[in-house]
Amino acid sequence: MKQTLKNMNITNKRVLLRCDFNVPIKNGNVLDETKIIKSIDTIKFLLDHNCKIIIMSHLGRIKTKEDKLTNSLEPVQKVLANLLNTPVKFAKDILSPETKTMALNLQPKEILLLENTRFLDVPNKLESTLNEETAQKLAELGEVFVLDAFASAHRAHTSVVGIPKYLPSCIGFLFAQELDMLNNYVLNPNHPFTVIMGGAKVDDKLSIIKSLLPKCDNLLVSGGIANSFLAALGLNTGASLKTENADIIKELKTLMFEYKTKFAFPLDAIVETTYEHTPNLKAINAIETNDVIKDIGAKTIAKYSSIINSSATVFINGPMGIYEETAYKNGTIEILNTLKNTKADVVIGGGDTISALNKLGFTNAFANISSGGGATLEYIANGTLPGLEAISEEDNIEILDL
Repeated sequence: MKQTLKNMNITNKRVLLRCDFNVPIKNGNVLDETKIIKSIDTIKFLLDHNCKIIIMSHLGRIKTKEDKLTNSLEPVQKVLANLLNTPVKFAKDILSPETKTMALNLQPKEILLLENTRFLDVPNKLESTLNEETAQKLAELGEVFVLDAFASAHRAHTSVVGIPKYLPSCIGFLFAQELDMLNNYVLNPNHPFTVIMGGAKVDDKLSIIKSLLPKCDNLLVSGGIANSFLAALGLNTGASLKTENADIIKELKTLMFEYKTKFAFPLDAIVETTYEHTPNLKAINAIETNDVIKDIGAKTIAKYSSIINSSATVFINGPMGIYEETAYKNGTIEILNTLKNTKADVVIGGGDTISALNKLGFTNAFANISSGGGATLEYIANGTLPGLEAISEEDNIEILDL
């Protein structure tokens, strides 16, 4: 078992805490505080144990110096201080001697937030390439490392995987909750177990589909993923988004043959014809060359809803269609309403699904929402993550010389 925060000796320690504060920011204001709020329980626990807390997180994609101008964590500092009702110090240069002095001089219950860890990637990719020297320098700031950034744990980055080589380490409360939820409901579900898999590219989700097919009783597909399967069956999907990879198509055929009793495909769709740009309802077998499938139709909604309502557990990853466009959001809304009202245990699988919840009015409708996108899918597929593998075992805590 991996070390957890509750049985770790952290009292009065300098704790290096890796959070996921990758939040939307516009004009210096945080637009959605959800990810920050999810880390508060861990931070308060550390405060209650007189810890000196140094917090790290990434934000956005940093490829150039210009990217740094709009991806500073300073707006997060203000939100965090407000949520905790306590001052939060800020260090602009992560590896500077001044930052190290600030960290080493922290008093119990004081908090220091470091600047965006991905700033280290310009110009030398010190974060994303798992740089050992940088990991050691960061480890020198603390005495214990706590990983609470579940959504980042699928990336073998310096601030995720590198630091625990040099400090005793554990997972935080948010990370532990994610593992419990996925273990209980997805990896060991009550049956019938239904998986709903939407999204654009089947190539990106093929590994998760292959890992879930032996476990689930039903696999309902939508979006570009459904289009790829339908095309592999020889049906005309028009100009709709789908895979063009011959090897992937061959593998889809093999999966459909092997698990033919588990698949459920759309019966009808809302399409946009390329030269008309108006939505039309068509049966799947009536799709024409100039049609683009953008949502599921009423018969598919009824079919999928019936399967959901006969399930004990449902895991959904991805919307039913192009929900961002008013004309093509109905399928996602109807399926989310079915999930909201079903008696089954429902797990929402991160990424685009959470965006759909927030945009379509389902923000507080579900209890089990995974904060990870790629991390959620990788954990389900592999049963572990690089970040989790790096954490100390309960009975094997060792501090390496720096």
